[in-house]
Amino acid sequence: MIKAIIIDDEQKARETLSDSLSLYCKNIDVIAEADGVKTGLVVIKENNPDVVFLDIMMTDGSGFDLLELIPTINFEIIFVTAYDKFAVKAFEFSAVDYILKPIKPQQLIRAVGKLKKSEGFETINKKLEVLISNKNNLEKIALPSLDGLCFIRIEDIIRCESDGNYTTFYMNSGEKVIVTKLIKEYEEMLSPLTFYRIHKSHIINFKYIKKYTRGDGGSVIMNDGTKIEVSRRRKEGFVSALQIYK
Repeated sequence: MIKAIIIDDEQKARETLSDSLSLYCKNIDVIAEADGVKTGLVVIKENNPDVVFLDIMMTDGSGFDLLELIPTINFEIIFVTAYDKFAVKAFEFSAVDYILKPIKPQQLIRAVGKLKKSEGFETINKKLEVLISNKNNLEKIALPSLDGLCFIRIEDIIRCESDGNYTTFYMNSGEKVIVTKLIKEYEEMLSPLTFYRIHKSHIINFKYIKKYTRGDGGSVIMNDGTKIEVSRRRKEGFVSALQIYK
């Protein structure tokens, strides 16, 4: 059995999650509950859990405050939170698991299912470090590379290039990171920032555009010397976005 602790300042929320775990996740044993940061710290120290289901906003502080009181995390964490667009972005960029309230069975089952694929506590701590750095401003992103997770600064990404089921990230340092996800997933994550998908195979960072040449669709030359065509159907949106950025 997987030993779990639930930390949430709302009793009803704790009861709902506990009941859902009993019903849908038979391998989870809820061994303790807490209603805030101070009580949460105590039950974690006393019970040595395998996983903590942690609310973000509580009356005596946040889930982040609690984590910062623990020098080294030796358990897994699944955040449980009401929908907050920025918070969800921070979780996605940090590759940290979360469940949205109201809790849906499939979302809970999927999050618990990932516990069986433990990445090791060093990776968990690094993911949480990235999450905490992202809680106010999105600064870093966790990339699932062929060797594990790679943590990089978003502002250091020059461009992304699709290669079938993989995406290659080209960094300002000259480093390349091959990621085991489709470029479409990163378009959705990066587009609200300083990035634009100018071609079905390319996402570029406006910060590193050296030159834009007009033409049929036009083309851009990046700081690393790469020339990339802009597809005709994306040209209008790209030019508008470029003018706003500049």
